[in-house]
Amino acid sequence: MAINHLAPPTGHMADNVIGFARALRAAGLPVGPGAVIDAMNALQVIEIGQRADVFTTLESIFVKRHEHALIFAQAFDLFFRASEEWKSMLDSVPLPDHAKKKPPPASRRVQEALAQPASSDVQEVEQQDLKLSVSDKEVLQKKDFAQMSAAEIAEVTRAIANMRLPQAQLHTRRYQPDARGLRLDMRRTLRASLRTGGEIIDIHRLGRIDKPAPIVALLDISGSMSEYTRLFLHFLHAITDARKRVSVFLFGTRLTNVTRALRQRDPDEALANCSSSVEDWAGGTRIAVSLHNFNKLWARRVLGQGAIVLLISDGLEREADDRLAFEMDRLHRSCRRLIWLNPLLRYSGFEAKAQGIKMMLPHVDEFRPVHNLSSIEGLISALSSPLQPQHRNHIRPAA
Repeated sequence: MAINHLAPPTGHMADNVIGFARALRAAGLPVGPGAVIDAMNALQVIEIGQRADVFTTLESIFVKRHEHALIFAQAFDLFFRASEEWKSMLDSVPLPDHAKKKPPPASRRVQEALAQPASSDVQEVEQQDLKLSVSDKEVLQKKDFAQMSAAEIAEVTRAIANMRLPQAQLHTRRYQPDARGLRLDMRRTLRASLRTGGEIIDIHRLGRIDKPAPIVALLDISGSMSEYTRLFLHFLHAITDARKRVSVFLFGTRLTNVTRALRQRDPDEALANCSSSVEDWAGGTRIAVSLHNFNKLWARRVLGQGAIVLLISDGLEREADDRLAFEMDRLHRSCRRLIWLNPLLRYSGFEAKAQGIKMMLPHVDEFRPVHNLSSIEGLISALSSPLQPQHRNHIRPAA
């Protein structure tokens, strides 16, 4: 309580704490004005010359989740190493052990946050953004992922991270108490009537329990899909955070389950875990073998309860034969809806001439492109539409 009565800090210390908080906020940590005030007050009651004490104090205030600890340590090291004003205030006492670990994949965001323009340039940059925001967004919506620059890909990644998938409800066979339900709950009705000796009967009803339909994604990570794989993994991470019933499998020459790796809260760390667990990244394509392994080992585990399957591939199979058609038909019969997302549909004159595409196309319910933000938004609309009992032999090429 005594901290609240201290005089507000001024000078270089206050400027550095505010700058450090801005860097943390730009790197993704939820740091508000209250935390900044607490940090400046706390620094006045500790030994400011002890680097380890400063680190621990700021960490206890700014870090609220376990996954933010390594990002904070990386930001602290980069910020105060570059800050000339604090070099004389901090000694060479070593940091805690967990701050010496290898920087996480999200440390790239920390370096970008520290490279933001100075406060004097912020107003000019914001005015430029206001002038170009409308036209830039329109161009970015329809621009092909494969033709984007690094800055545009970063902007698209932020847009995908903010996407939210409305949950398409699946009617189950289970019931729960519902005042507007259409089914009479005889047990609860009779039990309630016993309290009044049967003179007054309060009718209780039941309604069906609705659950979001499971989503199973099969993502091609071959060399021909390399421009689209990472961005679609960002999309899968975004919907995995909103819907827990999402299973993700990567395949090139073999099948790899990355569902658990993709559930990391930080998107960069999740994608790094995915890439480290895959051995055939940007290699060849064996769709038939991969689908066979999925149908044999995983279909019964993840395709129950009316699952929707997203097959993300260009269909360029190097071993196209009858096995591919058989495995596609088996997958089609095991799920409620099979949506094939093909980046080759970005071409207006696309024709199914490849042998693999000809064998796969008769066994899908929808055939959609996946090459820009507009196509991903169209996919969200399709996934959010009400689920019908039958979706067989209904192919809709999307624009």
